[in-house]
Amino acid sequence: MRTLLGATGVLTLSLAAMPALAQDSADEPAFDGVYIGGSFGRSVQNNDIGETILFDRGSNGSFGETITTPAGANAFSPGFCNGAATSNLNNSCANDKDGYEYYARLGADQQYGKWVIGAVAEFGKSNVRDSVSAFSTTPAFYTMTREIDWNAALRARAGYVAGQSTLFYGTFGGAYAKIDRSFTTGNTANSFTLNDDDDAFGWQAGGGVEQKFGRNFSIGLEYLYSRYNDGDGRVRVGQGTAGATNPFVLAGGADFARSDSKFAFHAIRLTGAVSF
Repeated sequence: MRTLLGATGVLTLSLAAMPALAQDSADEPAFDGVYIGGSFGRSVQNNDIGETILFDRGSNGSFGETITTPAGANAFSPGFCNGAATSNLNNSCANDKDGYEYYARLGADQQYGKWVIGAVAEFGKSNVRDSVSAFSTTPAFYTMTREIDWNAALRARAGYVAGQSTLFYGTFGGAYAKIDRSFTTGNTANSFTLNDDDDAFGWQAGGGVEQKFGRNFSIGLEYLYSRYNDGDGRVRVGQGTAGATNPFVLAGGADFARSDSKFAFHAIRLTGAVSF
C-alpha cells in the first residue's frame, strides 16, 4: 500500500511539473548570448552632384585658389563633373560605381524581458567607387578616385522583441576603412604625385529586423549608413616637361584636393547568424 501511494505521488508530481517546464522553455530569451554570422547586400552612394576639385597655388595649404593662364584667365573654366572623365572634354563622365557588399560578423546580446542590448563587430568590403573630375582649357582632364579596399566596424545595438522571436533594433558605432586612391589625367606635360594616406575613420548608423528560427538560427534585413572622413587625399603637381608659361608652373606648383571630404554610402543587406 505504501509503495503504490509512493508511486502515485511521484507520478502526480511529475505530471504537475510538466506544464511549468514547458512554460520555462517558451519563456527562454530568444536573443541572449554570443553569435557569429554574416551579411550580403547592396551599397549605394550619396548623390554628390556639385563636388569639385580644389587647388592650392604654391602648395602652401591654402585650398580654394584659382589656377590661371598666362593671360590671367581661369585655366579650369570648362568646369567639373561628378564622376570619372572619359575624354578631355567635360561633357563625358562615367557615373560613380555602386556595388555589392559582404561582411562577417561576431556579436553578443543580452535580453531583459522584451528589451535587448548588445554589440556587434564586422569585417568585410563594400564595392563602391567615387570619382570627381576637373577639366582645363588645354584641353585635359584630371580625375581623383577613391574606393574601399576593406572596412570594419564596432557598433552597439538595442531593440525590442515583438512576440517571442522577432527583434526590431537600432545600431550605431565607429568604423574604419582602408581607402584605395588613384589619379588619372590627360595632361602629359606636368608631373603628378599622389599622396595616398589610406586610413579613414568614421561612423555607422542604421537599424533592422531579425527573426529567430529555433534556438540557434536567425535571418534579418538591415539598413546601414556609413560615413568616413576622407580628407587626406592630395595630388601634387610639378613642372615635368612643361614650359615656363604652363599655368601650374606660373602658380609655383599646386596641390589638388577634393571639395567633399566625406565618403558616404547607404546599404541594404540580408543578415544571417548562428547563436550559442
